[in-house]
Amino acid sequence: MAPASSLGFWPAPERCTYHPIAASWAQADVHFLQFLSAAYDPWCLMQYNAPAHTMGGRTRMERAPVKPPIAVADLRKIDIRVGTIQSVEDVPGSKKLVSLRVDFGDHQRTILAGMKQEREDPTEIVGRQALFVVNLPPRTMAGYVSEGMLFDIGYEDGIRPVLATPEESVPDGSRAG
Repeated sequence: MAPASSLGFWPAPERCTYHPIAASWAQADVHFLQFLSAAYDPWCLMQYNAPAHTMGGRTRMERAPVKPPIAVADLRKIDIRVGTIQSVEDVPGSKKLVSLRVDFGDHQRTILAGMKQEREDPTEIVGRQALFVVNLPPRTMAGYVSEGMLFDIGYEDGIRPVLATPEESVPDGSRAG
């Protein structure tokens, strides 16, 4: 029987950085970025479970220990809201920071985010919804004031961060929790 890839059902394995037959499923790591890049490619989709050291030359991500428990009351103090990113501008003199103008429905805020080195084109997130902490005190960075914090996934683990986003569009200002 001919392999499925030769019949046009799946792409040839050379298109993927990971070959599923060679994987050790018991030691699988989830690599969200590879999953997203292969989301419509069924054969490559299996790289979602590939060990990190087999994908694109990346080193294996070490899992951080779970932080100590906190009270639910402490968690409820954090005001996390959905906002739509209206614009992304460079922060002059900063190697990392960009200035995001974010719409929260009833108001807009400027939020600085250190994503300049994480994306080739930071403006690709304009128009996207993301999660933001909106009740932090204003903070001055590189001469500009940030009125909140962008939630991202991956930075603390040393992988290319992705936005924390709602699974579908919701009204700006919607609260998480």
